[in-house]
Amino acid sequence: MMKTAEPYTLYVFWISYFSGKMQAYLRYKEIPHRTVEPKWRGELLRTIYPNTGLMKVPVVQTPQGEWLADSTPMIDWFEARYPEGSVIPADPAQAFFCRLVEDYADEWLWRPALHYRWSYATDKHALSRRFAETFLEDPLVPNAVIAALVRRRQNRIYVAGDGVTPETRAHVESIYLDTLDRLQAIFARRPFLLGARPCLADFGFFASMFRHFSLDPTPSVIMQERAPAVFEWVSRLWNARHGAIAGEWCESGTLPSDWQPILDDVGTAYLPYLHANALAWREGRRHFDFEVQGARYRKLPVVQYRVWCRERLQQHFADLPEPARAAVEKRLVAGGALDPLLADGRIASGLYQDLTPPLCRPRQVGGVETLRRFFTGTHWQLP
Repeated sequence: MMKTAEPYTLYVFWISYFSGKMQAYLRYKEIPHRTVEPKWRGELLRTIYPNTGLMKVPVVQTPQGEWLADSTPMIDWFEARYPEGSVIPADPAQAFFCRLVEDYADEWLWRPALHYRWSYATDKHALSRRFAETFLEDPLVPNAVIAALVRRRQNRIYVAGDGVTPETRAHVESIYLDTLDRLQAIFARRPFLLGARPCLADFGFFASMFRHFSLDPTPSVIMQERAPAVFEWVSRLWNARHGAIAGEWCESGTLPSDWQPILDDVGTAYLPYLHANALAWREGRRHFDFEVQGARYRKLPVVQYRVWCRERLQQHFADLPEPARAAVEKRLVAGGALDPLLADGRIASGLYQDLTPPLCRPRQVGGVETLRRFFTGTHWQLP
C-alpha cells in the first residue's frame, strides 16, 4: 500500500451526485483524507479552478500537490496505489461488467436524479435553499433571491434543457423506479452487487442513490416504500470499510443471474443513447433526437464526455483476453448490448488529447476569465 505523510484533500458538495461517490470510495478504502466543502467565491474560484480548469467537484489534491478530477479515473488512480480492498475484480469478465454497469449508473441515472430534485416543488425549494445558504451565500443578496435564481437555472439546464418534458417525464421516472426494482431484487439476497463486499458498480449506483434518491424528499419516500433493501444498502455502503469485511465476491468467471435485468437496460437504452450521442458529436451537431423504450426525446444536448465514456468501454472490451472475451460477448448479446457498443466503430471524443485523467494541469487565470467563470461556472457536460 502507498503511504502518505499527509492526508489527501477531497473537495465536495454535500448534496453532490459524484461527491458522495468519491466520499464513500475513500471511506471504504480507508485512505486518509480530509473533506472540504468549498464556497463559490472562495476555494472553488480561487483554488480549484486555477489548479484543475474546472469549477466543480469532487476534486482531490494529493499530498504531493497534484490535482485529480473525474470520479471514475480517480478510482482507477487510487486502485493502482492502494490495492488492498480492491473494488475491481481480478477476473477480467467480472471487471468488464463492473465497469460497464458503473458507467451506466453514473450517466444514465443522471437525468432522473436531476429531474426529481428540480421538478418537484418540495425538493427544489429545499435544495435551492441549501445552495443559497451554504455554497452561494452572499451578504449582499437575500437568500430567497439566490434560491429562486438557482431553481430557474437548474430547471433550464438539467430538466427542460436535458429533454425532460411532459411527454418524456413518465419514462424519466421509470428509469428510477425500474432501477429500484432491479436493485431491490439483488439486495434482498446479498449485501452488495457482486457478493459479500462492494465492487466498482456499487459505487456507480451509489452516486445517485445516496446524495439524490435516498436524501431528496420525493425520491427518498419512494425508495423507502418501494425498495427498502436499497435504502438499507445505501447506509451499508456508506459505513463499509474494507478492513472489516471478510466476505468475497461471487465465484470467479461468473456473474449473478440477477444482473441480467440491469444489463438489459444497458443494452436497450443506455448503449443506444451513447451511440446516438457519439454519431451526433461526429457530425458536429449540438443536439439530437432519440427514441428509447417508447419515449421520444427531442433536442438532447450532445455531450462530449459521454463520447469519451463510449470510447473507454470499447477499449475495455477490446482489452479482454480469451476466453473471457467470448463469455462477455455472449452475455452482451443476450442483453442486446453488443451491437450498440460496437456500432460505427470508435468515434473519437478528443476530450483528453493532451492530458491523462484524472491528472489536472494548473493554468494561469486572468481577471476577465475569473469574472466570466464567477458568473457561468464550468459547463456541466465536462468531467
